[in-house]
Amino acid sequence: MSRLRIGQVAREAGISVETVRYYEQRGLIEAPRRSDAGYREYPASVRERLAFIARGKALGFSLDEVRELLDLQLDADADRAAVKGLVEEKMALIDAKMAELARLRGSLAQLSRQCDGSGSAKGCPILAYLVQGTSEADAP
Repeated sequence: MSRLRIGQVAREAGISVETVRYYEQRGLIEAPRRSDAGYREYPASVRERLAFIARGKALGFSLDEVRELLDLQLDADADRAAVKGLVEEKMALIDAKMAELARLRGSLAQLSRQCDGSGSAKGCPILAYLVQGTSEADAP
């Protein structure tokens, strides 16, 4: 079985050596055996694990959530409902963030409409809102 050094693992995964070490410290990948010279020697299977982590992160999962998904993947008795539940929790969190961002955008748009963007900043309704919490429309 071929063993890979940390630099090769990092290069192939498109991450830094420090990230590989961090994943090892966090328990996302197993600590590799060491060569007689003290080099980390990873099994080829680490490629699949790092790809799993990368795909999970690309979907917005935190490393703790990725660890939960890894645990479910490795648990022969795990139920699909648990996996789906994690995905649905993530979707609900994204929906809440999107609603908050839409609210913020609406507030900013209202402030932007109140300012014609010309002349001195003195008396700017945007700055007045930030200073006093009030604007011509009395708050976004």
